[in-house]
Amino acid sequence: MKTRRVIGLAIGLSASLFLAADLRAQWSLDAETGRVWSGYNDIRIPGDTGTLFSLSKDLKADAGVFLRARLTWQVKPRHALSVLFAPLRLNASGSVDKILLYNGETFPAATPLKARYIFNSYRLTYRYTLVSGDRLKFGIGFTAKIRDAGIKVEGGGKTTEKTNVGFVPLINFRLDWQLAEKLGLIFEGDALAAPQGRAEDVFLGFGWDAAKAVTLKAGYRIVEGGADNDEVYTFALVNYLSFGALVRF
Repeated sequence: MKTRRVIGLAIGLSASLFLAADLRAQWSLDAETGRVWSGYNDIRIPGDTGTLFSLSKDLKADAGVFLRARLTWQVKPRHALSVLFAPLRLNASGSVDKILLYNGETFPAATPLKARYIFNSYRLTYRYTLVSGDRLKFGIGFTAKIRDAGIKVEGGGKTTEKTNVGFVPLINFRLDWQLAEKLGLIFEGDALAAPQGRAEDVFLGFGWDAAKAVTLKAGYRIVEGGADNDEVYTFALVNYLSFGALVRF
């Protein structure tokens, strides 16, 4: 019920801003790609009786290529709405030197295993610009995130997968600091911590104004967080070496 109320408020806010919007409001598309790889990725499912193991230490996690995109509607000079599509999939393989109890299945020690880690994120964000200077801009807002996650383990003729779709509220922020005529610092993200768990998605990098409506960017992003309860224990840190472009139209 609480999730429905929050989603309802987000939809209501979007509709209100749409009705109040200037028809000349600006749109922008922010796309990123690059290299992605695991930091830690610790799992125990069920959270109270499963075996604790790591997809990045006990198994060998493969690096991959990622793609994510954000469409932003600058409704008013200080008001912005955006939607983000950020899929993530990482694969791992190897074996664990102990009996692995995972999601109701038992894998004997040293069984060759393959694992797949999925953490897709879909977000609706509203941000208000508190500071809007010539060289420094800073805004803060709220993100409604839908998390579509899954961890699949297979080996020895057995396959099991734990999936979860859930709502996560986050605080959004963005800082743009113009260092030179065409060069700027970008620091932005979504983050929140609670007793049930935490989530952070933070980018730090540089933007280069390649044209009037195009800014190229490069930097480092981390996605970190997880939950600890009777159902699941999962905490992961994912690293991104990111390159992208912001196109305004």
